[in-house]
Amino acid sequence: MGKASPPPPPLGEDNVNLKDALEERYLAYALSTIMGRALPDARDGLKPVHRRILYGMNILKLDPGSTFKKSAKIVGDVMGSFHPHGDQAIYDALVRLAQDFSSRYPLVDGQGNFGNIDGDSAAAYRYTEARMTEVARLLLEGIGEDAIDFRENYSGDQKEPIVLPSALPHLLANGAQGIAVGMATSIPPHNLAELCDAALYLIAHRDATAEQLLTFVPGPDFPTGGIIVDSRAVIAETYKTGRGSFRVRARWTKEEGGRGTWVVVVTEIPYMVQKSRLIEKIAELLNEKKLPLVADIRDESAEDVRVVIEPRNRAVDPAVMMESLFRLSELESRFPMNMNVLVDGVVPRVVALDEALRQWLDHRRTVLQRRSRHRLDEIEHRLEVLAGMLIVFLNLDEVIRIIREEDEPKDVLKARFALSEVQVNYVLDTRLRSLRRLEEMQLRKEHDELTKEKAEIESLLADEGKQWRTIAGQIRELKKKYGPETKLGKRRTTFEQAPETAAVDLAEAMIEREPITVVVTEKGWIRALKGNVTDTSALQYKGDDSLKISFFAETTSKILVLATNGKIFTLDASKLPGGRGHGEPIRLMAEIDEGEDVAAVFPYAPGTKMLVASTDGRGFVAPQDDMVGGTRKGKLLLNLDAPAKVATIASAAGDHVAIVGENRKLLVFPLDQLPEMARGKGVRLQRYKDGGLSDAKAFTLADGLTWKDTSDRTWTVAAADLKDWIGNRAEAGRLPPKGFPKNNKFA
Repeated sequence: MGKASPPPPPLGEDNVNLKDALEERYLAYALSTIMGRALPDARDGLKPVHRRILYGMNILKLDPGSTFKKSAKIVGDVMGSFHPHGDQAIYDALVRLAQDFSSRYPLVDGQGNFGNIDGDSAAAYRYTEARMTEVARLLLEGIGEDAIDFRENYSGDQKEPIVLPSALPHLLANGAQGIAVGMATSIPPHNLAELCDAALYLIAHRDATAEQLLTFVPGPDFPTGGIIVDSRAVIAETYKTGRGSFRVRARWTKEEGGRGTWVVVVTEIPYMVQKSRLIEKIAELLNEKKLPLVADIRDESAEDVRVVIEPRNRAVDPAVMMESLFRLSELESRFPMNMNVLVDGVVPRVVALDEALRQWLDHRRTVLQRRSRHRLDEIEHRLEVLAGMLIVFLNLDEVIRIIREEDEPKDVLKARFALSEVQVNYVLDTRLRSLRRLEEMQLRKEHDELTKEKAEIESLLADEGKQWRTIAGQIRELKKKYGPETKLGKRRTTFEQAPETAAVDLAEAMIEREPITVVVTEKGWIRALKGNVTDTSALQYKGDDSLKISFFAETTSKILVLATNGKIFTLDASKLPGGRGHGEPIRLMAEIDEGEDVAAVFPYAPGTKMLVASTDGRGFVAPQDDMVGGTRKGKLLLNLDAPAKVATIASAAGDHVAIVGENRKLLVFPLDQLPEMARGKGVRLQRYKDGGLSDAKAFTLADGLTWKDTSDRTWTVAAADLKDWIGNRAEAGRLPPKGFPKNNKFA
């Protein structure tokens, strides 16, 4: 039994490959979405729905000075004639064009509830009214003068514009958002006056790059203001490639209250961020205890944005508090940039800043040429009519007689006075009363004026340079109308450098800044007394312990502890035990090795450099910034070879180093002979036959070398008297001057 064959296809039908058919239809759908709905045209910066809304409003004569009409009327006409994609889609687009927080330069003047920055929707279109703004009129300027091409609408019974004349660079001025099949566009709004300056420069320098145009266009200018915190290099790369993003932060100020209290007031929020959702998000973070510096947030907005943020306490740094909010909320957001547009209305491509402006300028030149030719045709038609009217004026009585008496006046007039079809038709269409009022002077004056205008237009069409000068003049007028001194043209978004936030410790920021006195004992116990205590004689110590050192600091300070094995540890002053008891051993706060002691304790001072030396006479200069650590295990500062220990650590302020050994030899040498290192063994400071280093200090030679004797008297040796001890690093030195302490210490 043979294998059954498939039944033959019905008559009149062909076999169709399903895969090929689906691919073909999907491609057609994708292209129609890209070109007909999602991507803006590079020339006028409009998507089809926006273009159709403006053209529909133009047909309804909704000029800026006219009365408002119901949005329902506008939506209905646009949907019925041009955009058969649903009334809600059209109305949503119209609403965005009217919102001053969505559009940098609104194209629609709305009356009624058109939504707000909180994210509330607009009222239904039966309750709102609209008309065009002056900016919209600029986009349509010259549409009735053959400036652009038209095509049939979806039903074929009307014509709609392919692109608008666009007397302003709308693509960049208002930006665009869209998602197509397989591609998207996201273009931020910009300042129109800055775009005009860039366009003028591009006219003068046709090969200008995006980097050069950034001199005039520093970055986006969002309707809601805010602060852009990206670097100039990042912004330049974004405009060069047409892809990237912008970090936008809310604008805030500190408002002082009574008794040292204060609040932060946010007056501008990032573009396309809903204020109500923003506040809800921050409130959620507060409930989850993720914002330890913030106590409360409330919305006091009326016409303008005013969001009040209260700190946990008045000791909180407002900048640090806001940095925590920027990290966790939409008070800082990224606005993506993807300048994917339809070039020449047909080719989707990502363009750079210079190409986007160049597309608009080329379009403006085309519009200028077409409007000029249209006007030239009108002038030629009128000149022909005027030539006929002059002939009629000279033979007025005969013309009137022919019109009254002849059965076919048209043919008679053409034959008698050699008039053209246009001229005869104009004469016959004119009332006799008007013919009798003709004045030769008026006719000749109008003829001369039109002849002069015709010559100017012909000269314009023949000279490319003159065309660009004309366009430049139009752009200057546009800049004057929307310059930085006007309310609409004033820049709203500013630029700042974001502070470094990686090292911000929120727990530390909560600490109230107060003066303290740190007390360290000989046996390594530490405590913090409130205030600056100068007299420590009354302090009590544990057992036979005694005072080693005391110094002033603040609760926000870092305390550095150097052990005898060369390791350095970092303590938080706020976590030190109070001064009522004996304190606590430093070993409980830092993992100091068994058998090692505390060599030195001192407060961290950013930017300060220290002279570090070991008992075997080696050392170097170390920045304090490299000593700070975040773990109990500490950081290695000085590499030591047993049995060497840390001998001293002192400020490296000055130009010379004085060093004394256990052999009581003193040596002075320039400080610049020592290397600056974050850690290491160092270099030889002084040479010894036996023994090691006792003490070292840095000083300024001009001020002389000072020390304190056992009686706490201060001795000073002038620079001139130190010449016998001044040498080079690693020399042996010689016995110190008279009066040098027997303990071989400078202090």
